[in-house]
Amino acid sequence: MEERILDLLENIEFKERNLDGIMKQLGLDTSEEFKTVMKALNALEDQGKIVRSQHNLYYLPKQIHVYIGKLSMNKRGFGFVRLDEEHDDIFIGKHDLKDALEGDTVLVELKKHSEGQREEGIIKRVIKRGQTRIVGELKKGKRELILVSDDILFDKPVYIDQAHSHGAVAGHKVVAEIKTYKPYLKGNVVEIIGHKNDPGVDVASIVYQHEAHIDFPKEVLEQVSHIPNEIDKEDIKSRVDLRNETIVTIDGDDAKDLDDAISLKKLANGHYQLGVHIADVSYYVEEGTDLDKEAYERATSIYLVDRVIPMLPHKLSNGICSLNPHVDRFTISCLMEINHEGEVISHEILPTVIHSTERMTYRHVNEILGGDIERQKQYHHVKDMFFLMQELSDILIQHRKKRGAIDFDTNEAKVIVDQKGIPTDIVLRERGVSERMIESFMLVANETVAEHFKWLELPFIYRVHENPKLQKLQQFSTIAKTLGYTIKGSLEHVYPHELSAIVDASIGTPEHQIISTLLLRCMAKARYDEQCLGHFGLADEYYTHFTSPIRRYPDLMVHRLIRKYLFEKKVDEQTLTHYASIMQEIAEHTSFQERKAIDIEREVDDMKMAEYMESHIDEEFTGIVSSITNFGMFIELDNTVEGLVRMEDLSDDYYFYDERSLQLIGQRTGKRFKMSDEVKVRVKGASKKEKTIDFEIVGMKSNKKKKKTVIIDKHRKHQDVHKRKRQDQKRFYRKKRNKK
Repeated sequence: MEERILDLLENIEFKERNLDGIMKQLGLDTSEEFKTVMKALNALEDQGKIVRSQHNLYYLPKQIHVYIGKLSMNKRGFGFVRLDEEHDDIFIGKHDLKDALEGDTVLVELKKHSEGQREEGIIKRVIKRGQTRIVGELKKGKRELILVSDDILFDKPVYIDQAHSHGAVAGHKVVAEIKTYKPYLKGNVVEIIGHKNDPGVDVASIVYQHEAHIDFPKEVLEQVSHIPNEIDKEDIKSRVDLRNETIVTIDGDDAKDLDDAISLKKLANGHYQLGVHIADVSYYVEEGTDLDKEAYERATSIYLVDRVIPMLPHKLSNGICSLNPHVDRFTISCLMEINHEGEVISHEILPTVIHSTERMTYRHVNEILGGDIERQKQYHHVKDMFFLMQELSDILIQHRKKRGAIDFDTNEAKVIVDQKGIPTDIVLRERGVSERMIESFMLVANETVAEHFKWLELPFIYRVHENPKLQKLQQFSTIAKTLGYTIKGSLEHVYPHELSAIVDASIGTPEHQIISTLLLRCMAKARYDEQCLGHFGLADEYYTHFTSPIRRYPDLMVHRLIRKYLFEKKVDEQTLTHYASIMQEIAEHTSFQERKAIDIEREVDDMKMAEYMESHIDEEFTGIVSSITNFGMFIELDNTVEGLVRMEDLSDDYYFYDERSLQLIGQRTGKRFKMSDEVKVRVKGASKKEKTIDFEIVGMKSNKKKKKTVIIDKHRKHQDVHKRKRQDQKRFYRKKRNKK
């Protein structure tokens, strides 16, 4: 019935759009049919698929300039409704919001506007609430507790009766569920996170705000309790025994979930035999179990400044699945023969058992390769393999470079916190030789496994990275030109090696980090897919994620498919139909969860960086201009801390934003600020709550004549000219009246 009504209303020739007219046109007249039509109309109206006018006539939203979109609020009280990528956002003034809140899906009606002006709208009603659970701090009210949201864009208080406080008191950070929205927000506390001053509560609040799982359900822990702490000796017989091989893990100093190990030796023909041995997580996490369902929901581990929220319980992630040294572990191994050009000329994917020789760290391996005699003596029994690894890694890096792979060599920082969760330092993560070695070996293993299954044409999950969109490439090209770099060839058919050449050309220059970061931003987001669509950034036709099944569900799924197809030889119709039916859904869910995890990690880092800078107010630092906008410019310090110099704080002149050259230009002095400029800044302010940092330029003198900031664009400039003319006319007639 809903489809019939939509088809009818789609016809612009249809005039009798009231209930009677719809019934008549559909050939319906009984009381039961009346109820069915009424129910369908109400459902369509609730979904925002149709709109009822004040005269009870029904239309499709687009027919009367009404649209559906998602509301994003600004902390100044106004908002924007985002429709889709093809339409500009619709501005909503603070008096036109009705009862809509941040994240709500709303029905918005356009106001009349002049050509060239931003479209403005009025929210007619909320179709779907974006937030039903709120994380925030409880404060004491007159009769009730008042929840103040951590989200500064959600500025409405939520009132909570003592009877529904779940035992929480003022000062607690809690999760509350909104029960009513009118006439004001009322809710119930559903979980107490902790007191606002307790260590780690600030980080946990962000995790809860994104509705990520922290604790494992009882049924999962019950299942895990029955998993042994040692491998089953009987199952060794069905595996290739590599326990006598020299195999090492190389990870960060504080890593505990060791899911990959490496072996390497030279063959008689001069080629390299590289073994990438990955924890056999699929052996312990069986499909359809409570443990598997929870791992699927989480989809990834989340790495935060003070903790890891694992995809799998610690007994697995740090225990029986972790490739700890000097103990037997089950693995799935990819053994590859690689020639001196970096090509994999043969490979095997095998169920194996290993006994890790050493638990190495990046720091120790870098010291060995750097010539540290004491460290070489300490690991004399394995040190030669590290030099062979470096040799092969260099070959693989050159192979990828010839292929056109882009090396996004961007700085990453680590926030150091004390036992109370207070940030004490922000340090750059060093990418030494050993980090690049392991990266190279993981990449070649992922590529090899992906190509293997691509040619088998079996249901599988791939990691894909599509070509960047033309509009984003054009923006990058414009910025790159201002820095002296030009993309060769057509932007519509750009190849990875053309972009890689720009990154390589910028190495050793002040703008290298800017070029790398901006290019990374203009890339499409990598995601998972059931189709093998290639990886643009790696300039490769085949890619998957095979090497981290402890912390990524797609890798676990790849292992499960390897077990089914290769080890158990199950390629029957039932098995293939099953995996074909679920693979795209798994790909979409894990891609979504990955993006959510990245958002949580970034938000926590932003909060802790702002908290760190709160103790450095008025201190001076040197940084580079990392971004130019119409409201100011962002300055990035050496430790990657980024702060905003607002347009109103550029006090020595009257600056305008030149959109074409992406520069801020002083109207009186002609002084310019562009990307990669080095500037000295003072910390003007920082807010842990808002996760923001404000800078001001050191030594910038005040320009007393400056009254306001102007943003240059063709429409605004046109409006300003007419505005000044009208003001001049008003002043002329005012003077004339005064003389009279």
